[in-house]
Amino acid sequence: EVVALSVLMFPVLRALALQLHSALTGSYIPGTHSVAFINCLNEDIAKDIARAIMDKKLAAHVNILPKSSALYFWKGELEESTEILLLVKTRTSKIGELSNYVRSIHPFEIPEIISLPIDQGNPLYLKLIGENVPRD
Repeated sequence: EVVALSVLMFPVLRALALQLHSALTGSYIPGTHSVAFINCLNEDIAKDIARAIMDKKLAAHVNILPKSSALYFWKGELEESTEILLLVKTRTSKIGELSNYVRSIHPFEIPEIISLPIDQGNPLYLKLIGENVPRD
């Protein structure tokens, strides 16, 4: 029982140790922030969604990338279209809220909303993300 409990506690203890180390040294905890990718039909929709995300303080920074070609399967058929891609920098803890909000305002039936954790980066930039996106 003691071994099982210690194995189960390890992730919790490791997370607490990382947070303590970060607080004492000012270092970044990998995965604290994420980049979310959101596809949009056109530039107007992309700008509207980006502004809505920023107004809700669900991101510190949104890039609107230019039109690109996309190939994907939809209802069993291969489709081809153009899309505008948003790159959204935010706290990892906000990804669920961000996804729910974007789904509520996005015109696509199933919008692409995926995220990847940020492992490392410019410490000053990562600090800006934290300062501009409120904690839960």
